[in-house]
Amino acid sequence: MKILVTFALENEFAPWRTLHKFRESTWGKADVFATEISGAEVAVLLTGVGQRPAKLALSKITWSESGTLEYCVSSGLAGGLRPEYSVAQVMAAREVASEGLRDENGEPKVIPTSTSLVSFAAESGATVVNRFYSAERAIGRPDEKKHLGKIADAVEMESFEIVAAATAAGVPAVAIRAVSDTSEEPLPLDMNEVFSDGGQLSIPRVVGQVALHPQALPGLVRLGQQSKKAAEALARFLDHYIARIAASAQPLELKAATQ
Repeated sequence: MKILVTFALENEFAPWRTLHKFRESTWGKADVFATEISGAEVAVLLTGVGQRPAKLALSKITWSESGTLEYCVSSGLAGGLRPEYSVAQVMAAREVASEGLRDENGEPKVIPTSTSLVSFAAESGATVVNRFYSAERAIGRPDEKKHLGKIADAVEMESFEIVAAATAAGVPAVAIRAVSDTSEEPLPLDMNEVFSDGGQLSIPRVVGQVALHPQALPGLVRLGQQSKKAAEALARFLDHYIARIAASAQPLELKAATQ
């Protein structure tokens, strides 16, 4: 059994990486970090932040190999969009909406995740929610979060492309995120200004933004602490979750639709 787990950035992956002996490897043409958990071969792909970098990273993956059962978990951090969600809370979404793609009614295009993988997530301690919203930019203002909270539970920037790529390949997929910032707190900086075109966090850009907005430094430190707490909670969850998937008695959705 092979399980692909994605994170946008290294700092989201770091706590989980310390729990296992991940080795550098390749899956298809993609550079991944691989290990074995409960008998399953797990490959971690770092996609970068945003739907475009995620789509590029996923295009390098070879989804199908003879004799393997593949699952895909889009993982990482997210912003809570409703007051009831707290920092480090792990959530699994029944569906993911895309800001950049629209349906025939002009509404954000929605793709469902795997019912079975969501069920396993609930058994492993995640809060099951209806929808994640994959935005085209970082959503930082509380008023924006409140508005999006009418249609989604959490906001992130990669899951739609990841779930869509897996679904197109017939691979069951799920989106699981830990909350790094709540609906009522603003992001300290315009995070859209601190990432490179390839979706990587640029330290020089962060320093430049702090120089322009020194009052943001305490909030940036707080966000860093919250993100670390969320990533650690996610690492603990993933250990139980991957073991639960690996222990499934029979292949549930091999090369099948997610519903």
